[in-house]
Amino acid sequence: MLEATSPRAAPLDVAVAAGPEPGRRHLLMCPPEHFTVVYSINPWMDPGRAVDPARAREQWEVLRGTYEAAGHRVETVAPAAGLPDMVFAANSALVIDGTALLARFRHPQRRGEEREYAEWFAANGFRVRRSRHVHEGEGDFALDGDVILAASGFRTDRAAHREVARVFAREVVSLELVDPCFYHLDTALFVLAPGRIAYFAGAFSDESRAVLARRYPDAIIADERDAAAFGCNAASDGTRVYLPAGADHLAERVRAHGFDVVPLDLSELRKAGGSVKCCTLELRH
Repeated sequence: MLEATSPRAAPLDVAVAAGPEPGRRHLLMCPPEHFTVVYSINPWMDPGRAVDPARAREQWEVLRGTYEAAGHRVETVAPAAGLPDMVFAANSALVIDGTALLARFRHPQRRGEEREYAEWFAANGFRVRRSRHVHEGEGDFALDGDVILAASGFRTDRAAHREVARVFAREVVSLELVDPCFYHLDTALFVLAPGRIAYFAGAFSDESRAVLARRYPDAIIADERDAAAFGCNAASDGTRVYLPAGADHLAERVRAHGFDVVPLDLSELRKAGGSVKCCTLELRH
């Protein structure tokens, strides 16, 4: 059954790193120095399909440069050999009010990332909390104002939703993913601005679609073609939407709702099942 989990306990009161200037976002990214596809943990990954590392780095650099040109502050964590998916920084944690709730990865191929990111957060002044339950950070959690939208079904346990509610003292709305091609929430839904979202309905259970329709009657609904182009793996700063190139119909609809659209080609990284949002973790202070 779907649930809205009420908050209970606030995070610890410890000094944290300074945030960005007002109106700007503070972001964490990881260069794709070791990016490749050598295993398959989602339907998009095919170890037999060639990956161009130089092109992946080019595309990633364009994404980082685009954020910086818009005035956002971008930090980078050093990539570690043997962790090809570490480039997908969004999966590393959920960071709100200076607290980083670390991911606890389901697949053993990614568990080595936990230590690398934990060390970065601790060294940069964030409160580090280790998770009791399996979840994959902003892969399956999306902050909408004071509410956290949360998914389960493939990578995140429902118990992690209750843990997030306790750690961050916020309401958590649980949703269920049912299509393995959309194995993380951030492949199927993104927040444009508080109270405004876009999503692909086919990724969710009937009950979850009803919840989304009730809470967001004016949401932008992505079609199947745009979803397959990873159009919902987008990031928004409230004014601009950084959208994977190729999701043309979704881009038109986002523009019609008053947002600027910045299309970005991350086709190499998409070979591992990730795009714009997967590469982008927001550091909220």
